[in-house]
Amino acid sequence: MSRKQIYFSEGWEFVKKGIAKLRLVAEGSEPPFTAEEYMMLHTAIFNMCTQKPPYDYSKELYRKYQETCHEYYKETSEEFNTSTNQPDEFILLELIKIWEHHKLMVYWLPGIFAYLDRYFIPREKLPTLNEVVAVNRFHDLVYRSINAKVRGAVVRLIDKERSGDEIDRAVVKKAVDVIVEIGMGTENAYESDFESDLLKNAGEYYSRKASSWILEVKSDTDYMLKAEECLRIEKDRASHCLHSSSEQKLVQKVQHELFEPLANIFKQTVTAEGATLVRDAAKNNSSSDGAGLPEQVLVRNLIELHDKYMAYVNHCFKNYYPFHRALQDAFEIFCNKAVAGNSSAELLAAFCDNLLKSKGNEILMGEQEIEETLEKVANTLLPYLSDKDLFAEFYRKRLARRLLFDRCLSKDREEKILTQMKQQCGASFTSKMEGMVTDLTLSEDIQTRFQEFLLNNPNVNHPGMDLTVTVLTTGFWPSYKSFDFNIPAEMVRRVEVFKGFYETKTKHRKLTWIYSLGSCNIVGKFEPKKIELVVSTYQAALLLLFNTADKLSYSEIVVRLNLNQDDLVRILHSLSCAQYKILIKKPNTKTISPNDDFEFNSKFTHRMRKIRIPLPRVVDERKEVIGNVNNDRRYAIDAAIVRIMKRQKVLSHLQLVTECVEQLRHTFKPDIKAIKKRIEDLVARDYLERDKKNATVYRYIL
Repeated sequence: MSRKQIYFSEGWEFVKKGIAKLRLVAEGSEPPFTAEEYMMLHTAIFNMCTQKPPYDYSKELYRKYQETCHEYYKETSEEFNTSTNQPDEFILLELIKIWEHHKLMVYWLPGIFAYLDRYFIPREKLPTLNEVVAVNRFHDLVYRSINAKVRGAVVRLIDKERSGDEIDRAVVKKAVDVIVEIGMGTENAYESDFESDLLKNAGEYYSRKASSWILEVKSDTDYMLKAEECLRIEKDRASHCLHSSSEQKLVQKVQHELFEPLANIFKQTVTAEGATLVRDAAKNNSSSDGAGLPEQVLVRNLIELHDKYMAYVNHCFKNYYPFHRALQDAFEIFCNKAVAGNSSAELLAAFCDNLLKSKGNEILMGEQEIEETLEKVANTLLPYLSDKDLFAEFYRKRLARRLLFDRCLSKDREEKILTQMKQQCGASFTSKMEGMVTDLTLSEDIQTRFQEFLLNNPNVNHPGMDLTVTVLTTGFWPSYKSFDFNIPAEMVRRVEVFKGFYETKTKHRKLTWIYSLGSCNIVGKFEPKKIELVVSTYQAALLLLFNTADKLSYSEIVVRLNLNQDDLVRILHSLSCAQYKILIKKPNTKTISPNDDFEFNSKFTHRMRKIRIPLPRVVDERKEVIGNVNNDRRYAIDAAIVRIMKRQKVLSHLQLVTECVEQLRHTFKPDIKAIKKRIEDLVARDYLERDKKNATVYRYIL
């Protein structure tokens, strides 16, 4: 039996009535479709799509479906926006209502036109029915036109609650959930259309609160009590009214606005007090009392200042991050100021050196207090230094002297502070210093084996002379000058014996003797009495010349020792013109000249039986250390630039400089001019090249 022909106007009129009822059902004005009503609509669409041409109305029905959806969205938007001067809660309820209507339309309408999805839409490669009526279409055609009104309503309601009035939190929460749903289950629409305004409004509100509280409250404690109460309320409000992603952001925003003004005042207070300590240390720089050295007084005062304000941060400011940052910023300002020409890195290294070598400190402070102080230096003050590499070099120089000249009171204490520095600054920061300590341990073992070698080989032993050798690894220790120095015959044989012993134990290592670091204990047989003299190797070698000669001229000493004139003048001055006149100089003047003659002072005496004769250092250690550090920084900058460019391949000048500073800031604060100079050098050496079209862009040369 043939099916009755359905014309488009007749069929669409029937479907149109069904769509009108669907809208009424969505609004709650009509009862839901019965199964029979729904199937009649679906069958009408099926019949209109399966008639033979030209009565196949699939194309017209698809177009009508699009128009229906578009009209629905347009009417919904217009109806929402025409309602003016409505309460904010009413606006949110309207949003909730139209969203619920939309979800019903999305559920039922594509089902009525479902047959189009089977053949017509795939064949014509058109958007599916669900895509036409999808959430993003609602967002684009409805929500974009109403979001300002919705956003304003939510913000005003939250402001209203902040002012002490009651609001319907459930409505606000439901509206927020709708906004998130409109963003297709993500927070995209929520973040861009709502959350940013919410946070901005909260920031402005609490900024005004903070300004008034600072003028009103009597103490920081009262301020913090008010602030914490606000944080508690905002956290509660966020959990009841907002999406879960907003809670942390809102709390952070409120914290920033409430704590930042107080943190700035706190920073200014700490900075002023710290700057006063630095100025006082500079004024007292001329003090010669060991306990009053500027680095001793200043560093102790800075540790006390930090302990004082850290306790304040923990207890009064409840350990909130803005106050930790304020304390850090303040200390970074004055901890990097020079004191009377001495950098803070040098002062800190000198302070550690004094604690680690002075026996007087153990008597005054006790072992536990010394270790606690060193721990605070490593964990508290060292992180604030911007030039950590400079501190490391000064510290390494002084550590070398402590280890080599037997001034180290406790090797365990040395290792402990190095471990703490390593935890703060990384393994590379302490690797050389740890190697130095290890060298000393290994050298003790070598010396023990050397003594056993001498006992087992009495024919090579030299009676009356003991030799202790410290074998160092070149890469770990500071650089020292080595001269072709003619050591006395008494020493030559002993040195050769050790060389022979060492070469049998290690086949691939070469010994380079650094006599300038050596020390000797020799006995001076003076007429009044014998006195043991503790001198440098150079001083000992010169004094031993007088075992075979009563008198020597300056020129004869030069030939016999093969020392350069600067070193020889220092040695002769220390032995003939300083406190202990072991040699008699003729003529008797305070300066050394090439025409002088010297003879052994047999009548010299002293109340002590053992004296140390110091050899003054003429090398400006500060200048040398700074020079070494600057050289190392050039290599560090080069390495950082090459690493960055090898990874990025192409970068602008500004980006390269910024990344270079970021990579190096944990070790030192690089100078921008120095970075630019190193970039130019790398370009000249064909590591980088400038872009041919843009000279401010660099390319890595593979």
